[in-house]
This record gives sequence, structure tokens and C-alpha cells, in this order.
Amino acid sequence: MTVKVQIKGIREGLLVTVGDGEWEQVHQTLLVQLDEQGVFLHGARLALDVGNHALKAAELGKLRSDISQHEMTLWAVLSNSPITEQTAQTLGLATRIGKPQPEYPAARAETLLHTGEDAILVQRTLRSGISLNHAGHVVVLGDVNPGAEVIASGNILVWGRLRGMAHAGAEGNELAIVCALDLSPTQLRIAGHIAMTPQRRGKPQPEMARLDSGQVVAENWDPKKSR
Repeated sequence: MTVKVQIKGIREGLLVTVGDGEWEQVHQTLLVQLDEQGVFLHGARLALDVGNHALKAAELGKLRSDISQHEMTLWAVLSNSPITEQTAQTLGLATRIGKPQPEYPAARAETLLHTGEDAILVQRTLRSGISLNHAGHVVVLGDVNPGAEVIASGNILVWGRLRGMAHAGAEGNELAIVCALDLSPTQLRIAGHIAMTPQRRGKPQPEMARLDSGQVVAENWDPKKSR
């Protein structure tokens, strides 16, 4: 059984959500995913959502120690299990995080700067099974492989090959765009619109996808024409 790990940017740092399965497998899968993210996560503060897993002090304490060895800090544990919640509190970990803030400030017609919006930089290839969800813009210096997904409330820029799933403007922003050096996703969405992936013709070239009259269209990427 493959354990899914989802990483999402929040105001307090990063929210990491793990799926069901035997805890030892979940533990090891999480560490592998943290390794694959490399220096991108160094120094990060993690809030971990373990769902229904019932964890005792030894299990949670070992996980916190392993995360610390990866140069990250576990500061909160979210769980549906009263046992895990009590364990986290005993270890001095938070069991609640703040509610998300509104994502989009009022637009200003006199500027092209997206002020007030957060962005994260991922300096790593996203492999199959990784789900990156961020309330803002996402920039990936690497590839997005098939089976990986990037979901952003803002724009998505991939300095590499986009072959997984990308969903920009996930909170309804129809001005969002998706750019990649090789735009060949398994699925591409902007706001509530889904694009049909065209057949690749010729050599890959940088492209930008955006909404035009309610349709997702891809065109040659010219930064001078980007919104």
C-alpha cells in the first residue's frame, strides 16, 4: 500500500498530511519525502496531520527526533485520535493551528505587482506521489513528474518539465497562469476549468497556459506578455 504525503504552505510554516497505513511505513515514507525535498525544507516549521493514527509518546517522540535530524522543527500535531492529541500535548506540541487568511487582496489597476501574495520556491523535482498545495504562487526549479501534483491559489511556474497535474487559481482566480519549459501535464486546470492535453508536436518549448474566453489555452511563453 502506497502512503500518500501532502505538503501545503500555511502562514505558520508547512502543513504535512499523511495517509493511512501501518505507522512504521507511514513514518519511513514521510522521512523519504522530506529527504527528497532537500534544502527546500531546511529550517521549516512543520505541522503534521496524522489523521486517525493513535500514537504513543515513544512513536511521536521518535518522529520528532527524526524530523529534527532533517534540520526541521515539528511544532504541531493534528489528529482525530484523542490518544495522539494527549500525547502531543504531553510532549509540548500544539494540537491546533490558525485558520487560513483570505488569499487575494483587492486588485490595483495601476500596478502589475502581485502584492500581498505569498510564494514558495521548490528547488527539487517532484516525484510521483508528492502533492504540493500552497495558498499563493508556486515556483518549481525542477520537473513535476507524472503522479505528482501542484495545486496553487495563484500562479504555477515550472523551470523544467511539467508532466504531472497542475491546478492554478485553485480558489477561483481565473487570472492565474501556468508556465513551464516543457508543458505536457497529465491534467491542467485553471480555476474551475480543465484543459485537454494536446498531442506534442515538435521539440518542447516554453509555454504559458491561461484562460481565454472560458477556455484554457497554451501559447509560447513570452515573459513580456505575462500578466
